[in-house]
Amino acid sequence: MTPPPTKLLLVEADRLVAERVTHALSASGDGMFRVRWVTRLADALDWLHRHAESSVLLNLSLPDQQGLAVFLQVSEAAPDAAILVLSSGSDDALAREAVALGAQGYISTESFDASALPLLCTHVIETQAAKHALMDSEARFRAISDASPLGILVADSEDRCVYANAVYHAIVGKGPAAAVGSSWFGTVHAGDQKRVRSEWRHAIHHDQRFQSELRFSRPGEPELWVRVHSAALPGRHAPRGHVLTFEDITGRKANEAVLRAAEDALFDEKERAQVTLNSIGDAVLATDVEGNVSYLNIVAERLTGWPKAEAQGRPLGEVFRTIDGEDRTEAENPALMAIRENRTVALAAGSMLVRRDGSEAAIEDSAAPIHNRAGKVVGAVIVFHDVSESRAMTLKMAHLAQHDFLTDLPNRVLLTERLSQAIRFAVRHRKQAALLFLDLDYFKHINDSLGHTVGDQLLKSVADRLRTCVRATDTVCRQGGDEFVILLAEIERRDDAAQISDKILAAFGPPHHIGGHELHVTLSIGISVYPDDAPTLDSMLQNADAAMYHAKASGRNNYQFFKANMHAEAGHRMFVENGLRRALKRGEFVLHYQPKVDIASGAMTGAEALLRWHEPTLGLIGPAQFIPIAEQCGLIVPIGRWVLRQACEQVMSWQRAGLAVVPVSVNISALEFRHPLFIDEVSKILTETGIDPSHLELELTESVLMHDAESSATALEALKRMGIQLAIDDFGTGYSSLSYLRRFPINTLKIDQSFVRDIETDVDNATIVGAVIGMGRNLKQRVIAEGVETALQLSFLRREHCDEGQGFLFSYPLLPDALARLLKMPHAAVVA
Repeated sequence: MTPPPTKLLLVEADRLVAERVTHALSASGDGMFRVRWVTRLADALDWLHRHAESSVLLNLSLPDQQGLAVFLQVSEAAPDAAILVLSSGSDDALAREAVALGAQGYISTESFDASALPLLCTHVIETQAAKHALMDSEARFRAISDASPLGILVADSEDRCVYANAVYHAIVGKGPAAAVGSSWFGTVHAGDQKRVRSEWRHAIHHDQRFQSELRFSRPGEPELWVRVHSAALPGRHAPRGHVLTFEDITGRKANEAVLRAAEDALFDEKERAQVTLNSIGDAVLATDVEGNVSYLNIVAERLTGWPKAEAQGRPLGEVFRTIDGEDRTEAENPALMAIRENRTVALAAGSMLVRRDGSEAAIEDSAAPIHNRAGKVVGAVIVFHDVSESRAMTLKMAHLAQHDFLTDLPNRVLLTERLSQAIRFAVRHRKQAALLFLDLDYFKHINDSLGHTVGDQLLKSVADRLRTCVRATDTVCRQGGDEFVILLAEIERRDDAAQISDKILAAFGPPHHIGGHELHVTLSIGISVYPDDAPTLDSMLQNADAAMYHAKASGRNNYQFFKANMHAEAGHRMFVENGLRRALKRGEFVLHYQPKVDIASGAMTGAEALLRWHEPTLGLIGPAQFIPIAEQCGLIVPIGRWVLRQACEQVMSWQRAGLAVVPVSVNISALEFRHPLFIDEVSKILTETGIDPSHLELELTESVLMHDAESSATALEALKRMGIQLAIDDFGTGYSSLSYLRRFPINTLKIDQSFVRDIETDVDNATIVGAVIGMGRNLKQRVIAEGVETALQLSFLRREHCDEGQGFLFSYPLLPDALARLLKMPHAAVVA
């Protein structure tokens, strides 16, 4: 059966803090807490007068009251509730005063751990409940005991009284002071002593219950007859004592003597205190007025490393030595201060106890003077406990709240704090501060193709490399994902930021060796400088981010300073990105097909599928205006799959119409080709559309293939086995290893149009085109020249025996119906 939720009152005027606390408690699961939120002290007091709450989360700064008066009124209205103070950080001292007055603790609202809050609340409530349960248990025991018609006495193993109820005191005719600590045999009549002791020893020896009738002697009073029963109190190895009940039977023995009152307490105060002090969790150490150790309980022995027998009589400084945890200076002993100043003294925060063996433990403590009956100080007592684990956990939680869990770099929280400090410093000293926004180029491909484990290790390597590029006063922060931010806290001029950026780009020249992979990673960096580029913290981040996107648009692996027009470009990029997402959903993309022509015969040999976006308000948009943005925002993969499927379906549509189809080529981007599911998706599209794989050609650029030549070769072999034609697009603009070029199962080389455009006037370009045609012939690969627009270009290509051409001279890109008309005349020349 599910227990009812714990009722909790949240008294907090700050809505944001209240929502964080409520969310943290509601996220604990199973409806563990039921939170009531109020914002004013009056509302809280009104609620507490009408409801019983297990716990109260209380901010001491409320609209209608502030300070300790808030805590005192709430604790008076809810004396049984556990109260946790919510501190904003600046009022921690006030929160600690509330703890000293009885609050169970306090929580900083600036850096509290949401996941630990439910556990903390549960712990505090349970501790408060246990405290009240113990008090209630003691009260119930005393009430039951005092309500009994029998006298009840608890004796230790030496037969001395530890506790006696009021009836027993009435029977013996003495108060508690006379009973506690003395043997109950002291009240037995002299005439019964020998017999009773003999019966008692016999019962103890044979582990039997003792029962007897005997006389108590009471000075100046008649003898009192009682019936006594006893039961042993079990201990670990032997009985710890006995419980005895005394029934007054004088009425039945009218002429018998009245029992003697108990003469001495059965258990003196010192032994009783010993049991109590050894049962608590805190360490307790006492001194005499000279500051010499007089007592240690078991916990104090363990923490100091000093057995009580060896510590007694030694100067306190030998047994209890403390130092400041930060500057390592010797701390003044709180017990000696308590004796000297006759007041309670708390140990300084961050104190460390130096144990006997030299090891250290973080402790919290307080010391108070000990007075005799005359009120004179006769010593001091120190109560302390080990807080090493809790202090380490606090430091760890504070660190985690401000640092990235993967790279251990400062996170955005700490960056914001340091950026604010840097701006204040820059204002005071008329300096500048710079913010570098860095994004890894093509990291998503590495993460997707090699897995998140390799991706995470790469991010750690990137973080380590960035640390080596900056000064100790600068801050390297992980913003999230593959984004990093570097704060240059103090620079003299803008060129300082440029020099650091150059250093970073150079540092990323060598590859990262991760899990057997050699990974080349570049960065795009955006720079915003205070106060020239941005007057505020938020604007610095926004402007650096805009500059970073401009660096990506400028070819990646570079840095760009922020310029005012970049926000407009960022707005345009956002417009295009949102439009592309809509275009995928609403079918706004269309394919045009540009014929490929056999230069010798003029016949159409194939067609290239070219993507266009029919934007509702702007009309037809070419790929150059949106493909780079699609690559940046991760939409290129779904768009590419749509293009591939659409092209295959179009070929099948022409074929079903009885047309003599030609191979259709589709451009494949780097992100598509490196996607781990690319090969499977191609195979799936071939199967679902039913296209003959020989009617499909995939075009990839040199840079895509050479990024990871070994993996590229494996992927190309897989595609070739499917029967797909393969082409290298824009050949000549990148770098190709001829050894890999021979290994790649390529059917076609496409000469980039930048070489074809100037072959009539540029001797170097003409030489390059001729060389590529010759190389393709030797490698038994077809060569296609792109961008053929003039008869002179065509004439040159014929002389060089180029296989095919593509360009406006032959045909502009056509809609499917227009290309279908050409397919109806398979042997007709596209151009004379």
